[in-house]
Amino acid sequence: QVQLVESGGGLVQAGGSLRLSCTASGSIFSINVINVMGWYRQAPGKQRESVASITTGGRTNYADSVKDRFTISRDNAKSTVYLQMNSLKPEDTAVYYCNALSFVAYWGQGTQVTVSS
Repeated sequence: QVQLVESGGGLVQAGGSLRLSCTASGSIFSINVINVMGWYRQAPGKQRESVASITTGGRTNYADSVKDRFTISRDNAKSTVYLQMNSLKPEDTAVYYCNALSFVAYWGQGTQVTVSS
């Protein structure tokens, strides 16, 4: 089993920045077979959507809405994934969830990001 713990959410004005972190803990075997880690978000009344993902090898993928503003990175030694969010917009307001994929999908508990206009 793997537990994902997120941190770094909060309230920020439009144009500001936040950095989210997510650390995986638990079974060493389960952590070692994690391939993709990423971030999803869910705004009130909307479906959960993928924001960004990164493979063990460093290949990244971004939603069009966050390209050139968000950067995902990963420290495999620390089993941690980061999401640097710049030029935040009110429409980025959502609960952000960390996700890790191996043989199963693991989810964090979510962290609130609120961007005020």
